[in-house]
Amino acid sequence: MYVADSRGTPAPAVTPEPQAVVPGTGPGRRAALAPTVLALGTVSLITDVSSEMVTAVLPLYLVAGLGLSPLGFGLLDGLYNGVSALVRLTGGHLGDRLGRHKALASLGYALSALCKPLLLFAHTLPAIGAVLALDRTGKGLRTAPRDALISLAAAPAERGRAFGVHRAMDTAGALIGPVLAFVILRGAADGYDAVFTVSACVAALGVLVLVLFVPGRRTVPAPADGPVSLRASVGLLRRRDLRRISLCALLLGLCTVSDGFVFLLLQRATGIADRWFALLPLGTAAAFFLLALPLGRLADRIGRRRVFLGGHLALLLVYGLLLAGGQHPALPYAVLLLHGGFYAATDGVLMAAAAGTVPEEHRGAGLALVQTGQALARFAASLGFGAVWTVWGPRPALAVAAALLAAAAALCVRLRPADDDA
Repeated sequence: MYVADSRGTPAPAVTPEPQAVVPGTGPGRRAALAPTVLALGTVSLITDVSSEMVTAVLPLYLVAGLGLSPLGFGLLDGLYNGVSALVRLTGGHLGDRLGRHKALASLGYALSALCKPLLLFAHTLPAIGAVLALDRTGKGLRTAPRDALISLAAAPAERGRAFGVHRAMDTAGALIGPVLAFVILRGAADGYDAVFTVSACVAALGVLVLVLFVPGRRTVPAPADGPVSLRASVGLLRRRDLRRISLCALLLGLCTVSDGFVFLLLQRATGIADRWFALLPLGTAAAFFLLALPLGRLADRIGRRRVFLGGHLALLLVYGLLLAGGQHPALPYAVLLLHGGFYAATDGVLMAAAAGTVPEEHRGAGLALVQTGQALARFAASLGFGAVWTVWGPRPALAVAAALLAAAAALCVRLRPADDDA
């Protein structure tokens, strides 16, 4: 496997990373997690409280409050996820080139925090779209540098655990956010505006914690490697294992129905009242929180690729249950448990798998390549699902998504990386 450097000549393949030896640890004892992982987990916890307060009410606010069609919601939801994909490569590359992953992450978090109060003044589709685009620009800038910091701080054999702890802490915020949104909607006269205001204050706190408590790590490539160029970053796709991971993430992302649509479909299937809608993300977040660390550890032991594909099997079961419908009282719990399990088996596990296929000096850009392909695919999936729903209805749209997901998963099983741990 080779990657082009700044002069266009092939650079040597990445050698296997040595296992870190931590003093005071031995067989059967796990090393303590790096302070960077715990600090970033705290930042993500606080930030996710803010983000999930908005996410929990946004589908209902747009569809029921502003009267948007499913196609209009699909466009905004796709924009919400797709715009970040366009700047993730920028964030990852600049973090590598400048050696300032923390600075890029801080800028991204701050930009997203500034967008929360703007929702108070956005009441039309173009205005809301512009605010969401700016918010996702901040997310795109911060995601790859943040994940690069986690992967660089963790021992190679412990990356699944490190990402699992981070995602669990992140999801703890996702548990708190919808509850706050629910309480505010129930108690405030002007509920949506109150949710957006509190969300902005919490987001600002997250930025403050990041600046004060996350250790900075400056990464400088060895002089022999030359400068970290954009050409070298894009050339990472010449590495076979990274290319296969990216392709699988893209194919499966094209079949991933967004959370907002899943919750709207679940409401339709079960008749859940509007006042309880904001609590649906809470079920997904609870399952994610409980399963992120166990599945991260499992991925370290049996292979990250296997756990990643298993997560998409859980998503396929979600589609099947929503298609079956019915008024069985266990249906909401089963859907939300599987939905959270899908995220626990795929989100951090994918980053842990991708981190081992690129060198440290290109870590941010390498992770951004995988994230970008996945995010663009999910943008296309939101548009496509919203269009099919608008024309033919929700059940045909979900049936198409399920069939495509089954086909994509079967293809990814055959795309076996050289290192099956990926």
